[in-house]
Amino acid sequence: MIILIPAYEPDAQLLEVVGAIRAADPALALVVVDDGSGPAYGQIFDGARRAGAHVISHPANRGKGSALKTGFRFILDRFPGHDVVCADSDGQHSVIDILRVAELAGTDATSMVLGARTFAGDVPARSRFGNAATRLLFRLATGERIPDTQTGLRGYPAAMLPWLLTVSGERYEYELNLLLEAKAAGYRIASVDIATIYLDHNSGSHFRPFADSVRIYAPLLKFLLSSFAGFLIDTVAFLILSAATGSVLAAVVGARCLSATANFLINRSLVFKHGRDKPAGAAGAGYFALALALLAVNYALLTALAGAGVADLPAKLLTEVALFAVSYTIQQRFLFAAAHKPDLVPAQPRHSLAVDRNK
Repeated sequence: MIILIPAYEPDAQLLEVVGAIRAADPALALVVVDDGSGPAYGQIFDGARRAGAHVISHPANRGKGSALKTGFRFILDRFPGHDVVCADSDGQHSVIDILRVAELAGTDATSMVLGARTFAGDVPARSRFGNAATRLLFRLATGERIPDTQTGLRGYPAAMLPWLLTVSGERYEYELNLLLEAKAAGYRIASVDIATIYLDHNSGSHFRPFADSVRIYAPLLKFLLSSFAGFLIDTVAFLILSAATGSVLAAVVGARCLSATANFLINRSLVFKHGRDKPAGAAGAGYFALALALLAVNYALLTALAGAGVADLPAKLLTEVALFAVSYTIQQRFLFAAAHKPDLVPAQPRHSLAVDRNK
């Protein structure tokens, strides 16, 4: 088991984290990635080396995702076959929780383990709001419930490391991208409750509320915006056709043909990473089969709501919200999933961790 800690301009908390882990289990190897902190922080990283950690340095700041990937490459090269637990450098994760995640990581070669915070007690407002917003967007976009999408305490089995290096993202968005792409790649997500710790109201965080939030939410917002564009096309066409023909069926069918075509092209080209893995004909056939099924449900719901006396616009809004998560889940998992799941890398024989600890 390797403990991987990315760090940017850390304070003495990093040394406390390293020391506490070494005291709890001297057999654990630690890898610390200095993400371009600069000479002013040299003493901190020298202290981590003296405590027994491997320290790798970026010449300039490249972001948390990039630091994690640097650590994964180092571990694949130096310690092949070892599971990895990633922890933050600012003391937000107790050693007890790090060891709990380490215990579970690797018990299933196809599952990552999240240390999920409960957000009880004195939690900074921006952290509470940010996590709540991301959980909600993740739920809307994927239909899946993840208790803590932004936790930095995560365990990965050795077989997963090659895949981790293929996922896009160089900064904070990388960890959310892992969650978004995991199931399509054939991996599961497990979680274990951990303590919520914020030291000095999380003043040591380098998270930039606007820039990094845009990066984090971008994968989710792409689908939401694509769906919203389709919704606008569908709604405008529905209202026009409904007024022109007086037929709910004709309005629903015509509007859905227009919006489905636009939505398919956007999703295949811009939203889903593996959207172009399948030939356009096969993907289009599957998409329009889904569109027909949703159309039937859409019509049934609109007819029922109209019969209940609900006006056209509110009825349309209610119907689209109800079908949103269903549409995304099917597209992500089936229509635009990776053409082939990655082969799982068999765990290799474990090597001694005692060599070259200070290099």
